[in-house]
Amino acid sequence: MFEGIFTAIVTPFKDGKIEETVFATLIERQISAGISGIVPVGTTGESATLTYEEHYRVIEIAISIVNGRVPVIAGVGSNSTAETCRNMQVAKRLGANGVLVITPYYNKPPQEGLYQHYMNVAQSADLPVILYNVFGRTGINIEPVTVARLAATCSNIVGIKEANGDMKRVNEIVRLCSDDFTVLSGDDSSNLPIYALGGKGAISVTSNVVPDRVVRLWHAWNDGDILKARKEHYDLWSLNQILFVETNPIPVKAALALMGLTQEDCRLPLSQIGTDNRQKIVTVLRSMNLL
Repeated sequence: MFEGIFTAIVTPFKDGKIEETVFATLIERQISAGISGIVPVGTTGESATLTYEEHYRVIEIAISIVNGRVPVIAGVGSNSTAETCRNMQVAKRLGANGVLVITPYYNKPPQEGLYQHYMNVAQSADLPVILYNVFGRTGINIEPVTVARLAATCSNIVGIKEANGDMKRVNEIVRLCSDDFTVLSGDDSSNLPIYALGGKGAISVTSNVVPDRVVRLWHAWNDGDILKARKEHYDLWSLNQILFVETNPIPVKAALALMGLTQEDCRLPLSQIGTDNRQKIVTVLRSMNLL
């Protein structure tokens, strides 16, 4: 259902407020570069520090600006099943094309709890659901057998964003699930290896900075030009690495600010990037002729 490069877009702030005009400009830049879709209020969009009103407003703006040109997959996950269901229902009402649902963080449910959580969420609104697995953020994995169980049981659970960089997990998910279940990379350094294992695209952080380049890598692979895809992979390697030199989205916001595209502001407890790491980002951006 969802295939290609989807940008996990940042939420721009200035003086603590969402910069709606800048957000619209960032979205237009993504669409112009050929992105397959926009993912607002995920981890990169700082959903954890938005109020409910802000969270829903960011989804609303994204849907309005996109205006049907590409899918909008809204981040709706939380560590509460009831809250996640409510967020999904709001996303449906606002007109989202799908939702991204992170594994519940902090309370560490067992696999049966994860299964029941996702089944309740998926049944709460008629929207395609993409599971989101990122152990480093949540302290828990949804195991491949649970992913396969959900995919087989619930028709609107259509894919997973796999952000651990663990190729064994990706291999097992692809092996256990049907061909119409979509595995998307959630770790830009792993995009090409995940494509090679059967992944159908990525939910990308790096595409905030160079959407055209991330799209180009995907198209090269999808067109069967393996040598070009490999070259693009390694050409993006330094940028993919430096954008995670501190907690996401601190580095990507610093990069976008250096490029004059938005303010660097993150919501506390995230802070501005350290001086040494800022210089490393400058060096990488200059090497790619982005400054």
